[in-house]
Amino acid sequence: MTSTTQAQVQAGHEPLWTAPFILLSLSNFFVFLGFQMLLPTVPLFVSEHGGSSTQVGLVIGLLTLSAVLIRPIAGAFLDKWGRKLILAIGIAICLLAMGGYLIAATVFLMLMIRFIHGIGWGIATTTFGVIASDIVPASRRGEGMGYFGLGSTLAMAVGPFAGLWLLKQYGFTFLFAATLLSTLFALIGMQFIKLRSRIEEAPKREAASFWSRIVDKSALFPSLLALLLGGTYGGLVSFITLFGNEAGIENIGWFFLFNAASIFVVRPISGKLFDRKGHIWVLFPGALFCIAGLILTSYASSTWTLVAAAILYGIGFGSIQPSIQAWVISRSAPNRRGAANATFYSAFDIGIGGGGMLLGLVAQGSSYAQMYRYSSLILVAYLVLYFFYIAARKEASTSNAS
Repeated sequence: MTSTTQAQVQAGHEPLWTAPFILLSLSNFFVFLGFQMLLPTVPLFVSEHGGSSTQVGLVIGLLTLSAVLIRPIAGAFLDKWGRKLILAIGIAICLLAMGGYLIAATVFLMLMIRFIHGIGWGIATTTFGVIASDIVPASRRGEGMGYFGLGSTLAMAVGPFAGLWLLKQYGFTFLFAATLLSTLFALIGMQFIKLRSRIEEAPKREAASFWSRIVDKSALFPSLLALLLGGTYGGLVSFITLFGNEAGIENIGWFFLFNAASIFVVRPISGKLFDRKGHIWVLFPGALFCIAGLILTSYASSTWTLVAAAILYGIGFGSIQPSIQAWVISRSAPNRRGAANATFYSAFDIGIGGGGMLLGLVAQGSSYAQMYRYSSLILVAYLVLYFFYIAARKEASTSNAS
């Protein structure tokens, strides 16, 4: 390492916007864009083809289920096989599913395709995170993961609107062809990413058990926090349209737009703060912003109040989610990043799905407004657990010092 490079590392100015990082971010964007265009439109397809409310729910649930099931397995293979090979397999399966949507003629066939799509989605998104963690300099990990996540955030803002517009203007066939093309761009783009030929190895240990291969212990506590955050997010986005009907608020789409915009703005800022100050400077205030957003949402009676709530929650969510992922990566050995990222994503997905179901029951017994107030208690639990963790770490450090 040259003296110039050493100075860059010490100053935290190692190059971030390299060709592999840019290509990976673009590929990630196109995969997410195709996925997000389907998010509000596939349920409409099922409904228009005679599907029941239960089947509409299954359309979302089956994809999440298969993604959660495949992530740990994908993580284990990532730590043994080539990153690019696993990513190509994941995107190819997504591409196969996009082609399947074009020929789907029945609800049953659509449900099968969604399960297959979930497998590809779980593999691809887990692998994207692992490769990003390999490429991003350690001294700029929070900042880099924040910037990397902007692709999915931009897709989250543009995708649903683009999908609904394409459906309205040209119909399902053109919409599904557009998602196929977006995913194809992702598959082509990732072929030009040049990665290191081998993964750094940790010291050899005794033969690991099956569970230790697919779950990284160092990622468990941060992933628990991600699960709790996902619980509030699942409840928020699943019922915001129904809440709008209950509260008499039109143009609920503005919530998604401003929420995504605030996430987009805050990610790079919170990433730099994570790198310079540590996770407590991000995870604690981020939770307070999320709590404020949920409570304000519950009292919203106009579009502008809902927009303010979306901005508050977006600031909190956009700060916490990439910072937890950066924290997970920092705690794991380089040759365990696949399992660590899989643990993180699985916990987050379970939180989203579980939060949607649990808070749905709460709303059924009360109201959507009260449900959002109760959901803020999930983040109170997050803060309590986090403070206990910080206190335990300080006590352990004091004991070791003495």
